[in-house]
Amino acid sequence: MIARTKHISILFILLGLGIILLFFANLFWGAVSIPVEAIINILIGNEPEKRAWGHIILESRLPQAITALFAGSGIAVSGLLLQTAFRNPLADAGILGISAGASLGVALIILLFGGAIGGVANFNFSSSMTVVIGAFVGAAFILAIIMGFASIIKNNVMLLIVGIMVGYLTSSVISLLKYWSTSEKLFSYMVWGMGDFSGVPISQLLFFCIVVVIGLFIAVLLMKPLNAMLLGDRYAANLGVNIKYTRILLLFCAGLLTAITTAYCGPISFIGLAVPHIARLMLGTSDHKLLLPSTILVGAAMALLCNMISILPIFSGVIPLNAITPIFGAPVIIYVIVNQKRIQYFK
Repeated sequence: MIARTKHISILFILLGLGIILLFFANLFWGAVSIPVEAIINILIGNEPEKRAWGHIILESRLPQAITALFAGSGIAVSGLLLQTAFRNPLADAGILGISAGASLGVALIILLFGGAIGGVANFNFSSSMTVVIGAFVGAAFILAIIMGFASIIKNNVMLLIVGIMVGYLTSSVISLLKYWSTSEKLFSYMVWGMGDFSGVPISQLLFFCIVVVIGLFIAVLLMKPLNAMLLGDRYAANLGVNIKYTRILLLFCAGLLTAITTAYCGPISFIGLAVPHIARLMLGTSDHKLLLPSTILVGAAMALLCNMISILPIFSGVIPLNAITPIFGAPVIIYVIVNQKRIQYFK
C-alpha cells in the first residue's frame, strides 16, 4: 500500500514537471528563433529587445500554450466522463458523434448564416460567442439523441454503432452545407476543422479558461457518483446516488467541455479517446479520485506536446493538430482493443 502510494505520488510529480517543461518549450520553440534570455525578459515584464519578439511571445505563443493546457484537460475529461457514463472504453465525443454535433452547430453559423470568421485566429467577441453557442447547442442535441437511444439499447456495442451512424448523418448535413457555401466561408470552416490551439485571442483567453475550469470543477464534484456508477446503476442507486440527476449533470459537463474546446480550437481528435486509457494504464485503477486528476494532467501534457510539434521550426508552417494527435492516440486505442480481455476498466 505504501509502495503504491509512493508510486502514484511520483507519477503525479513527474506529470506536473512534464507539463511545466512542455509549457516553456512551447514558448521557446517556434518558426521565429528568439533567444532564451529575451523570452525570459519578456515574461518578467521587461522591455523586449525587438518589439516583434514581444508580440510573438505575449500575443501568440503564450495564449496558444495556455489554450493547449486548458483545452487538452477539457477534451480528455470529456472523454473520461462519456466512457464512464456509457461503460464503454471506446466512447468519446468524437466516436459518439458529439463533436460532429458541435461541428454542425459551427457549420450552420459559418456556412449557412454567414458568420464567417476569416480564419481561426480572427474571431471577434460577438462572432466567437455565436460560434460557442452554436457548438454547444449542436453537441447538446446529439447528446440528447444518444441518451435517448441509451434508454432503449442496453448493448454498448450497438449503442456505439448508433453513435457512429448519428455522426455520419450529421457529417452528411455538413457536407450539404459545404456544397452550397461560398469558397470564402468554406475555407474558414476548413481551417477551423483542422484543429488549432491558436483560436483563442488574448482578449477572450480568460473567458475560455473560466468555462473550462467550470466544466472541470463539475467533473470533480462527480467523482464519487462516477465511482459508484462503475459498479452499475442499481448499485449506485442503493448507495443514494440520484442516477437521473447525475447523468444530466455528467452530460452537461461533457457537452460544455466539448462545445467550448470545439468552438475555439476545432474538433481535436484522439485526445478525448486515448488520454483516459493512458491515465488508467499508468495508475492501474479506475478510481476517479485518482483517475480524474491524472486525466487532467495527461490531457494537458499531450495537448502541449502536440502543439509544440505543430509549431516546430523544422516545418515551413503550422501543422494541423489533427495530423499529429493520431500518432499518439491510435497506438493506444489499438493496444486497448487487442488487450481488452485483460484490462478491467469498469469495476
